[in-house]
Amino acid sequence: MSVTSPNDASPKAANPKVGFVSLGCPKALVDSERILSQLKVEGYELVPTYDDADVVVVNTCGFIDSAVAESLDAIGEAMAENGKVIVTGCLGKREEVIRQAHPGVLSISGPQDYASVMSAVHKALPPRHDPFIDLVPRRASNDTDIGVKLTPRHYAYLKISEGCNHRCSFCIIPSMRGDLVSRPVDQVLREAEKLAMGGVKELLVISQDTSAYGVDVKYAAHEWRGKSWQTRMKSLCEGLSELGLWTRLHYVYPYPHVDEIIPLMADGKLLPYLDIPFQHASPRILKLMKRPGAVDKTLERIHRWRQACPDLTLRSTFIVGFPGETEAEFEELLDFLDEAQLDRVGAFAYSPVEGATANALPDAVPDEVKQERLARFMERQAEISAARLEAKVGTVQRCLVDTLDGELALARSSADAPEIDGLVQIQNGFEAGLKPGDFVDVEIMGSDEHDLFGEVAFED
Repeated sequence: MSVTSPNDASPKAANPKVGFVSLGCPKALVDSERILSQLKVEGYELVPTYDDADVVVVNTCGFIDSAVAESLDAIGEAMAENGKVIVTGCLGKREEVIRQAHPGVLSISGPQDYASVMSAVHKALPPRHDPFIDLVPRRASNDTDIGVKLTPRHYAYLKISEGCNHRCSFCIIPSMRGDLVSRPVDQVLREAEKLAMGGVKELLVISQDTSAYGVDVKYAAHEWRGKSWQTRMKSLCEGLSELGLWTRLHYVYPYPHVDEIIPLMADGKLLPYLDIPFQHASPRILKLMKRPGAVDKTLERIHRWRQACPDLTLRSTFIVGFPGETEAEFEELLDFLDEAQLDRVGAFAYSPVEGATANALPDAVPDEVKQERLARFMERQAEISAARLEAKVGTVQRCLVDTLDGELALARSSADAPEIDGLVQIQNGFEAGLKPGDFVDVEIMGSDEHDLFGEVAFED
């Protein structure tokens, strides 16, 4: 079981103790951070082991079968090791699945239901009031609340909305997290400002559909720093750019108004990085997926983006072996990879998720064909990724250091999101005195399919 950073433990043993297991995507991680922050506010001590915990909270994922299995395993481990378990998160929407496997859990709630989690904790473990420790972690210099973070000090996820208005046939997220609910832009910008004041160097903007930000509130305007800002993706990005941080956009649908933020990237106000889940390249398969299907226009847009911002990094995810996918349509997907020349790509063999409408589609692809296509897909993309990384050999890349590993400093360039992309391995990082959170210019000397290798240039 992993919980929080070491500074989250209270020295007062009398305080009620909570263990926490966080699973799933960055959006779920932000939910975990909010629950943990509230626990700290109310004086609970966060502990890293089952033995030390009076109760354990498990924040689950339930998007695909493997995530469901991982969540049920985590609940089972917590039940076996501790016995007092509160379950929340996406799998909480399927209470019968949890109850069937683990009938003894204390409480089950869905994603973003912070009140239910706290109510269950209060019932199982009433809080003790202590005015000296019932505080959100604070930054001593200006007493600004920053809450509990599960990421390293120098980067943080910034969730701008909940839910999704799309009804992709392979996805059950709307049934778990509901329709799109955008956070007011001033609230998001104030949170980002506090994170910056707390030492964060990089913001990772996340949602189910970042491109749709604000559509549900008709792009309502709010004031921040004496100026009016719209609850809209471009306006949000312009506001975030005032903080002087690395700002990275995730889960962006390839709609025309994405064009409006490319100049911000070209001007250095946003990281030149877009995470766009294209999912497929066959118009017919995209229609079956209920996804945007104008592949030719998407390719044209990619070419225009790169003309305007040559340093742009594009990451995406795809599904192979979707019901009805023919060999010819899979070849269309490979052709798209060749044409688009995406920098970073993840892929999954289609997995029938309980409740997804795609499960009812005819002509299911056999598992052995799915796996064969997945292997071919990843082999093709590995060649593309390796070539694009090799083209950076001889350049100087601005990097943010994540950690030290012996003589190496492991860092990321603007092209690398944490956990999902590659690294820049700085060979003389220890010698250069680097530490996590440092920015450094690195001369790139080599590459492979995933990572870059380089050194800090010392002045003569």
